[in-house]
Parts: sequence; C-alpha cells; structure tokens
Amino acid sequence: MARKVLVLGEVREGNLRNVSYEAVAAGKLIAEGGEVVAVLIGETVASLGAAMIQYGADRVVTVENEQLKNYTPDGYSQALLAVVNAENPEGIVLGHTALGKDLSPKIASKLGSGLVSDCVNVEVTGGNIVFTRPIYSGKAFEKKIVTDGVIFATIRPNNIPPLEKDESRTGDVASLAVDIKDLRSIIKDVVTKASEGVDLSEAKVIVAGGRGVKSAEGFNALKELANLLGGAVGASRGACDADYCDYSLQIGQTGKVVTPDLYIACGISGAIQHLAGMSNSKVIVAINKDPEANIFNVADYGIVGDLFDVVPLLIEEFKKVKVNA
Repeated sequence: MARKVLVLGEVREGNLRNVSYEAVAAGKLIAEGGEVVAVLIGETVASLGAAMIQYGADRVVTVENEQLKNYTPDGYSQALLAVVNAENPEGIVLGHTALGKDLSPKIASKLGSGLVSDCVNVEVTGGNIVFTRPIYSGKAFEKKIVTDGVIFATIRPNNIPPLEKDESRTGDVASLAVDIKDLRSIIKDVVTKASEGVDLSEAKVIVAGGRGVKSAEGFNALKELANLLGGAVGASRGACDADYCDYSLQIGQTGKVVTPDLYIACGISGAIQHLAGMSNSKVIVAINKDPEANIFNVADYGIVGDLFDVVPLLIEEFKKVKVNA
C-alpha cells in the first residue's frame, strides 16, 4: 500500500543532523513505494532541502519564519501541523531526539493519533509495517503494528541506516507560509557550553568514563582516545555527580541513550541505570580492574586491568595503526 509520509529534518546550527537522513530511510519503508515529503522548519532552511532529496526524499516543504530560529514547542507545532494539514499524510516520522521527544506527543495529541516512539527498527512483514522498540530499559523489545489512522513514529539515532547519497536526485523544494502566533515562550538567546568533536547522540564511537577515572584530569586520556577514533566522550552519572565532567556527557536512564558502533567503557561498574543508556551499542568493550564488575555481563570484549595502564596502551596502538594506514 503506497503512502505519503512526512519526515521532519532536524536542523542544528544551520546543518542537518544525521538522524534526518535516517528518518528519511524509515519513511521510505513506511511509504512502501509512495511519496516521502521532507519538512524543514527554521528561520532560513531552504538551502538544506537538496540534501534531504539526495538522501531519498521525493520533495521538500519548508516553513521559514524568524520566530522559528530557535525551537519552541508552540512555534514548531504550529509549523508542522500546518504542513500536515496541507499534505494530509498517512505517515509521519521524526527522530527520537530531545526535539522529537518533546514535539511528537504534542502533534499526536493534536491529530488524535497514536505514537510509536523510540523505534530501533522498521520492517515490512506480511503487508504490515512492524516497528521494534526497546522496553524495560532495553532488557526486552516489543513489536508494534499501527492498524488505524496515521502511522506516527520516532526513530532512535544510529539504528536505521540512511540510504546512500545520490547527488543526481532532484526534487521540488517549496515553501509554505505559516503565521506563527500566540507563542507562550520566546527564546531571545541561546548560550551553550563549547563542545568539541562529534555529537554524543550521533557518535559512531564513544569512550565513556565512570567513577574509576577518579578526576577531571583523568578524562584527558579518554578524550585523546576518542579523538583518535573519531568519536565522542561520554560519562556515567557517578562521574558527573563527582564533577569529573559536565552532565551533558551523561549516558544512562537519566541521561542520553546512545547506540554507537563501538562503546568503550572505562572504569564503569555497570549499574543498571547506566546500562539502560548504552546496552544496545553494537560492540561494547569494558575496561575495569574488578573482574566481577557488572559491565562485563554486557560487554563483547572485557579487559581486566587498571584503565590508567590500559588506555595509554590503546592510544599508542591506535597511533601506530594510523601511521601505517
């Protein structure tokens, strides 16, 4: 059954996030040969439309307004609902990001629609679109099928591979004028902490530290290893509580949920709250001097040893590989 599916492209600091392309791939599966319409919302976003088409969208609808420069639930919901009303889609896909988690239930409520959130897989089985999502902090998975109404879903970053970029693809990029009004909150300015390297939620490689890192200076070696691997640095809540690093790096039930290709846990014991945020990583390497640490129960590879001895050895070996490459 061919469907029209809307996919929201997420823009950060003037660039599309990778999850936007992953959402297009999910949208193509849901559309089953129908049309995938990308939606871009912001102050000036039309120039990003071509990239969405190159990654599989058939056309793009933009909503540009100076009041959409920064995300607000009221502003973005007005813009997205206007596109939904104009396009009347059978499916809607957003990334399961901070923005998507905030916006999607608001839109679903306005539409009177169900919502399948935090999907890690989308497949067509027996004529049905089947969504797989983790439950019980990732200890089990459930499969859901939407039997009536709009198929509305959010997808977890780094789980559904984007389609291969095709620079020869072309499509229409049209604008929709929406009067954004009655905003209950207005963001005057955004002040963020300077961050280096790869976005943690989209990183393919993460080197994470726990209380075993012992100090803020202890994270320096982890940062060096992460930079060598083209990855990002994360942390357990224990490390954040001890002021070894900022809470923006926290991974776990009360932090970020990540699914990188490689997760290196350094000095992390493996509390269930932390495992909830990283246990679905494709390959997990644990470094801990306690052979009974719970982290080894989920690790694909375990190194029993002091991280202050092991991490420098890894850094030296990866430097040799880079030199010989």
